[in-house]
Amino acid sequence: MASSSLVWRKSTYSGHDDNCVEIASLADGGRAVRDSKHPNKPGLTLGAAEWQVFILGVKKGKFG
Repeated sequence: MASSSLVWRKSTYSGHDDNCVEIASLADGGRAVRDSKHPNKPGLTLGAAEWQVFILGVKKGKFG
């Protein structure tokens, strides 16, 4: 996956100092995740099922 070919989005909750996470949709329904401060460094790729598990965890407060 070439990072340059992805369309990256920042959360609307992000501040103006580029201190946030960016997400890009993948063709298989998964997501690519990267640190906006370091866009050229490797990020994280989650398949569709992994992404759904992650989102459920966030909604249940497992990461906060």
